[in-house]
Amino acid sequence: MHMRTTLNLDDDLMKTARELTGIQEKTALIHKALRELIQWEAAKGLIAMGGTMPNAKAGRRRRSKKTR
Repeated sequence: MHMRTTLNLDDDLMKTARELTGIQEKTALIHKALRELIQWEAAKGLIAMGGTMPNAKAGRRRRSKKTR
């Protein structure tokens, strides 16, 4: 589902976002920004929940094979 809307966007923000992402189409750029914002806020929520396990053991580390 898509919703058409009119936005007033800061030209400098749009220019910087386009340069950093390489995305030139406005709609694609806004979709990317919204997805990233949602992911960021969800991660902050997980961090706020704590996520501590004092009795947890550290996982095994993968070691790369030595090259000769």
